[in-house]
Amino acid sequence: MPSPSLFIRLNRDDNVVLARADITPGTPIPEEGVTTAGHIPAGHKMATRPIAAGEPIRRYNQIIGFATEAIGTGEHVHVQNCAMGDFERDYAFCADAKPTAMLPESERATFQGFRRANGRVGTRNYIGILSSVNCSATTSRMIAAHFERSGILEQFPHVDGVVAITHSTGCGMADTGEGYDNLQRTLWGYARNPNFAGVLMIGLGCEVNQIDFLLEAYQVERGPLFQTMNIQNLGGTRKTVDHCIAKVMEMLPEADKARRETVPVSELMVALQCGGSDGYSGISANPALGAAVDLLVRHGGSAVLSETPEIYGAEHLLTRRAVNRQVGEKLIARIKWWEGYTSRNGGEMNNNPSPGNKRGGLTTILEKSLGAAAKGGTTNLVEVYKYAEQMTAKGFVFMDTPGYDPASATGQVAGGAQIVCFTTGRGSVSGFKPAPCIKVATNSAMYRHMEEDMDINCGTIIDGDESIEAAGRRIFDVFLATASGAQTKSEAQGFGDNEFVPWQIGAVM
Repeated sequence: MPSPSLFIRLNRDDNVVLARADITPGTPIPEEGVTTAGHIPAGHKMATRPIAAGEPIRRYNQIIGFATEAIGTGEHVHVQNCAMGDFERDYAFCADAKPTAMLPESERATFQGFRRANGRVGTRNYIGILSSVNCSATTSRMIAAHFERSGILEQFPHVDGVVAITHSTGCGMADTGEGYDNLQRTLWGYARNPNFAGVLMIGLGCEVNQIDFLLEAYQVERGPLFQTMNIQNLGGTRKTVDHCIAKVMEMLPEADKARRETVPVSELMVALQCGGSDGYSGISANPALGAAVDLLVRHGGSAVLSETPEIYGAEHLLTRRAVNRQVGEKLIARIKWWEGYTSRNGGEMNNNPSPGNKRGGLTTILEKSLGAAAKGGTTNLVEVYKYAEQMTAKGFVFMDTPGYDPASATGQVAGGAQIVCFTTGRGSVSGFKPAPCIKVATNSAMYRHMEEDMDINCGTIIDGDESIEAAGRRIFDVFLATASGAQTKSEAQGFGDNEFVPWQIGAVM
């Protein structure tokens, strides 16, 4: 194969190209007919022609910002000379929607999952200790720790573990409104995620977020594999821990009866995440994950894109794929909500990207969003959901969440996702129990440096060794293997106990 160019051009109409590696000043770039005018770091942009002050800067043939000063040919384009600006987006609702080429039933993929009594399918078999309020978090962790250190779980080889799902809210909040609704949807969503065989929900007793209110709101009945209690009624911490250990011991034999069976991939919902993004994210791992999503949807499965602030500036690419106008307008309504939300709190949508994103070459939220949206592939957008809302539509969907990864993934798992796929260019480390997390590297240098944390390397695309489609097929195959029980590297290292972060909206009182 010929040696790849030093720079990557994404569209013939772009006025910047992207460096594959650190490029020194005065380096000739014959295919662009320019010479670098200064140092261009790996993953960063170089101007391929003069750009006037105020002129749009284009990548993916989309506007990613505006020149804040005149930029010469061969110069580094980044935060020192590129900034956000207002411009009209053509939402063109449904313009690109088209029938999905579904595979015949006989050709669709399967995986080995746990079929629950209610018909839903899990990819893992945990028992969850779910705190309804921060006041019960320590008690919940004590219960889970007992099973981690006692060796009891060795008697139940088909149970993946007893995990404490704890958080820092549930009191000091209004008992109505968006924040309260978010928390209740999140807790009930986790309680019914099919990766749990059984759940104990523990409260303190006097908090705002009363368990009985939650059960009444969602018409939930207690049973052998879903039980609730509070510390004050049971007489304190030690008595609660002892009582709950006994309850888990009653659940374990039943949970251990679960066996994997062959199920269609239409039962699988994959949560799409990116974090620690870099300049390569939008041209390697994210579009490769998008190709895997297209395969998943063609096989009858589902995927959920989230992080509303990180599709800001790219939302018009999603509305064009909306299956109907109502779905597209739901997405725009959430964009408008976020504009108002950030304004009320003295922020702006361009507070994102993070410092690490900028070091990796991402200049504005517009540029980051265009790359992040690529995770969603190319099929129709069939529904838009509130945070932590139960997702029932099949295919590619969107959930309104913050861009903060733990809060975003928490909403997706609460909504029913049984796997998380997380792309990263800087090297994010995290997990999201009870859902296994697949880590996908955007570049080979980081993959080699952090290979113990990364499951898949998509730097092969940047290196010129693999197509996006081929990498997408590899990711899809890892979806199936992980759903069938293969351990991810974040699972092997024990991640996932600390990333449960319900999205808090509203005053802390």
